[in-house]
Amino acid sequence: MLSPIIRIAATRCTRPTARIVLAQRLVSPAPSFMVQQAVRTKVDDATKKLLEIRDELQKDWTAPILTYEQVKAKSNAPSPDAYIVDVREPDEVVQGSIPSSVNLPLSVIANSLHLDPVIFKEKHGFEKPKKDQELVFYCRSGKRSASASDVAKRNGYTNIFNYEGSWLDWVAKDGKPTSS
Repeated sequence: MLSPIIRIAATRCTRPTARIVLAQRLVSPAPSFMVQQAVRTKVDDATKKLLEIRDELQKDWTAPILTYEQVKAKSNAPSPDAYIVDVREPDEVVQGSIPSSVNLPLSVIANSLHLDPVIFKEKHGFEKPKKDQELVFYCRSGKRSASASDVAKRNGYTNIFNYEGSWLDWVAKDGKPTSS
């Protein structure tokens, strides 16, 4: 059914085909609407792509797990290209830590990974890790180290490992905690 405006305009035309063309023009979307719709479609497509990327980053992920023996070897031969990262809080680290490890508490890791390298070093006492640098995370029992691995991955780090046994496993197998 045509609106009253379209009916009036169509009845003023004398030729039947002209009435149809006029009615079609009045009913069809204006070019500006079509442009707006095209822009909306592009924005929707871009938003969809960004959401897919976000979802890919947020889907369940677990870092490869290292054993005591693998971490022990890394601890005995430290390298500036690899960090063993203790994510426990400083008051826990005073009980001891894995030799050659650095402390970056889970409570500050997300913010610290965004710091300028100079500020990072001033705050934590070691060089900020590079995105492709090997990072082995450990905590007390393996839960926080898994979270730290996830935080590092979401921040673009690519060479991440989790010492799942963590401090409890280290002390049980090594038997000699080392103070920081």
